[in-house]
Amino acid sequence: MTEISWLAVPDDASAHEGVRKLWQKAGANLGFVPNVFRAQALNGEQFLAWWAYFNLLVNKDGFLSPADREMLAVVVSGANRCVYCEVSHGAALRGLLDDPTRADVIAVNWRHARLGERETAMCAYAEKLTLNPADMTPADLGTLRTVGLDDHQILELVQVVGMFNLTNRVSSALGFVPNAEYHAQHR
Repeated sequence: MTEISWLAVPDDASAHEGVRKLWQKAGANLGFVPNVFRAQALNGEQFLAWWAYFNLLVNKDGFLSPADREMLAVVVSGANRCVYCEVSHGAALRGLLDDPTRADVIAVNWRHARLGERETAMCAYAEKLTLNPADMTPADLGTLRTVGLDDHQILELVQVVGMFNLTNRVSSALGFVPNAEYHAQHR
């Protein structure tokens, strides 16, 4: 098996019972277990707590569309140069947009993707919060409101950006390797 983390990765026998159940569910739904699920499983309870919040923000119905959340994920991951998240969430964005070229352009440089005013404002906000969090001001929220986002959507946007900054840092710090399956998805 290819090394997927710079730390030890538990196997089926040593993984937390709840983690094993999540692996089984992911395998049934996706056809593979994401390497991030295996790599973070070393501390089972912590992984499951992270997954519960991540799943709530990214995979459940919310105030932003699934495509909006994945777009934010790839913008943040690109700014952070996180290989795992850029590849895995780039694949998800390709599927949600049903336009692999547009999704790839967003992932490489969202400014070249010919986004609408709303999406442009969201991407600019996500990039600024990622790269210069100390520079955030109330005016940044005003820009989001101007393009039609309400406070619920803004809060969710900030939470998604925060989650991906956390996840990017964990993935990059520990050398997580994306599954090969992601590279071919939705092409």
